[in-house]
Amino acid sequence: MKGEGKSISLLRAKIMEKSLEKNASGVSDGAQRTVFRVLGAISFSHFLNDMIQSLILAIYPLLKSTFQLTFAQIGLITLTYQITASLLQPIVGFYTDHHPKPYSLAFGMGCTLVGLLVLANAHNYGMLLSAAAIVGTGSSIFHPESSRVARMASGGQHGLAQSIFQVGGNMGSAMGPLLAAWIIIPQGQRSIAWFSLAALLAISVLWQVGRSYLRRQMLTVRGVRPRQVPHPVLPMRTIVLSMLVLLVLIFSKFFYLASLSSYYIFYLMHRFHLSVQAAQVHLFAFLFAVAIGTVMGGPIGDRIGRKRVIWFSILGAAPFALVMPYANLTWTGILAFVIGLILSSAFSAILVFAQELIPGKVGTVSGLFFGLAFGMAGIGAAVLGKLADHYGIEFVYHVCSYLLLLGVFTAFLPDLGRRSGSTAV
Repeated sequence: MKGEGKSISLLRAKIMEKSLEKNASGVSDGAQRTVFRVLGAISFSHFLNDMIQSLILAIYPLLKSTFQLTFAQIGLITLTYQITASLLQPIVGFYTDHHPKPYSLAFGMGCTLVGLLVLANAHNYGMLLSAAAIVGTGSSIFHPESSRVARMASGGQHGLAQSIFQVGGNMGSAMGPLLAAWIIIPQGQRSIAWFSLAALLAISVLWQVGRSYLRRQMLTVRGVRPRQVPHPVLPMRTIVLSMLVLLVLIFSKFFYLASLSSYYIFYLMHRFHLSVQAAQVHLFAFLFAVAIGTVMGGPIGDRIGRKRVIWFSILGAAPFALVMPYANLTWTGILAFVIGLILSSAFSAILVFAQELIPGKVGTVSGLFFGLAFGMAGIGAAVLGKLADHYGIEFVYHVCSYLLLLGVFTAFLPDLGRRSGSTAV
């Protein structure tokens, strides 16, 4: 009877995971299907996670006036959040490659919830930094494992899966400024606590994703293993050089994005005398463009090759960045939208490119690159805050406009082809 009960449980698990296993098996192109239900759940959770996190950036004007902060102190808040996520994500990714933790997704969101409540009740600068660190810890746990789940459910369309996963985060980041303008700015700092309901919803969704992930682990342990199509083996020298190039590209992309995500509101308020709410609408437009570009970059990379997407994304945005500091308000909004659209298409391509360079290490690679993205953004925010305090906010945009010219280093990347057939996670 005991053995019979185990057989029934295994059969039930096999039925529930049938569609996901088809995607992971890599049997043939015809048999592969992308599991959009799983991708939708993880993308929705990413939306809620990054919507909550973007509130920190969106309420900087409120925090600056309430706590009498300098631009350098504002930058330090971003640095605290980003560095916490940056340092922990590669460690979390490496650990979960060897010891998968399905319910760590819900736990990470729980950390974000705690950080949100601390932020809502902060009464000094130290508590603001603590809230940023706790939220960063939640992010460091959430991103590597959720990226693994996205690849697991990709059906071989790795760029598309990463784009769907990331566009949820980008849309959440875009919603933050609007929600801040509509709710937090009029109601005050304590109204941030209302967003704990979104965190609770995300925890519920991620708990279900974790259960599905756990069933897949059970099947793997019992011998139902995904078949893998081998990746092309590259010389170690090529892999190291390519990783260094990708790091340079991550630096240029996220250092520049830090200038817009952290200080765009202040730039518009200073140069064009906009109100906080009007500037936040402009920030929403930029972040919305980032979301659109993200969802486009992955599938385009699947079709035409990721190197081409990286070329176009970073170097292609450079002319618009160089012109923006000299534009009027209307053209500033248009140029920021175009820059966000083009520049954001790179990250899905860069991440999948790195995963294909080092196959079988999805958690480690995802944690490393998400960590670098957060770290570069945090360091950028801190450095640019210092520059803004000493030389003015407009000087920041003149300096940063040259960063995207580093896209020329894409020439040193190898051509990995249009697609990789492996679905190994």
